[in-house]
Amino acid sequence: MVAAINRRDANDDEVGQFLIGLARGTAGALLFALPMLMTMEMWFLGLYINSWRLLLLCILNLPLLLLLARRIGFENVHSWSQALRDAITAYGLGIAVSAAVLLLFGILNDQITASNIVAKIALQSVPASIGALLGRSQLGQHSDEEDEEEGEYSGETGYLHELFMMVVGALFLSLNVAPTEEMILIAYKVTPYHILALCLLSIAIMHGFVYALHFKGSHQLHEGQKWWQSFIRFTLPGYVIAIAISIYTLWTFERLDHTSLSQIMNAAVILGVPASIGAASARLIL
Repeated sequence: MVAAINRRDANDDEVGQFLIGLARGTAGALLFALPMLMTMEMWFLGLYINSWRLLLLCILNLPLLLLLARRIGFENVHSWSQALRDAITAYGLGIAVSAAVLLLFGILNDQITASNIVAKIALQSVPASIGALLGRSQLGQHSDEEDEEEGEYSGETGYLHELFMMVVGALFLSLNVAPTEEMILIAYKVTPYHILALCLLSIAIMHGFVYALHFKGSHQLHEGQKWWQSFIRFTLPGYVIAIAISIYTLWTFERLDHTSLSQIMNAAVILGVPASIGAASARLIL
């Protein structure tokens, strides 16, 4: 009898923790995705974005959410099945929050087709779903036991884990500005000297954020380790990731169509500034 009561209490506690995580996920989706939900370019993209590119973005978001949920799910995640559950839940929250906010703002109206409505919601649900999972990390309270478990998991994944976190950070922040016309406008206005300066600035910011400025969560060089070792091992690959993510997001939002190679690289370097900041920040907070 006592054992049955204990099991029921444990189940109730697990359900309660999951519901709290769900509420945090909803708050995270709103907090992190609201700027994009209120951006006119994102609304208009739903009217003309290439359906195959949008589908590819949504498909790629699934494994990204799965790996991210394995790291920071709605509760302590101990298996891939739990991570899959949390990833699907986060995607569902992203869709629900996006649809609700767009509906309240009057963006979803009777003058557009059902396919346009689906495209608008699907487009917004990608950053919203990432925000839903990030909300657990940023809004939740961590116990010492949870921090220890996360530290153990991070140690197991090591270098690949660090690179993946940079992918998440670069993608999330680049999604905020990639749809805007300003990216292309700046690409036409800058000179090669501006591009070189932006490259150096992005790399310096990435390295400074993580190693030099001593922010909370920043990394310390091991005893005897030279600065250039971490620079080559993490900072430069991180910047390559930021540029690659920038090119992909610009391509997805059709900002690179009918554009010369030089303009493509200019736009990638410009978007690489926020993307590199996002990559560096992800290493600090995740």
